[in-house]
Amino acid sequence: MPEASQFAFSHKEIVELLIKKADLHEGQWMLQIVFGFAAINGGPTPEQISPTAMVQVQTIGLQKAPADAPPALVLDAAEVNPLNGKPKRKKP
Repeated sequence: MPEASQFAFSHKEIVELLIKKADLHEGQWMLQIVFGFAAINGGPTPEQISPTAMVQVQTIGLQKAPADAPPALVLDAAEVNPLNGKPKRKKP
């Protein structure tokens, strides 16, 4: 079997991993990405240089989810990283 050379994760999987890495056991959390923007002159050749926008990912982290955050973006630390090792039950 060939050796894997790439792994892809959804944003929720990344949030879960970060919650566990930060040892969080409570609260609603969502992904935070800080972007940096810059304008440069660039192109594939000197004759094709034109104004260009660059975007860089400066940091990836967690932020407490506000009350109005879309549920699809939020994970509950008590569910994905329970303090006693047993997942907290959701209320019906």
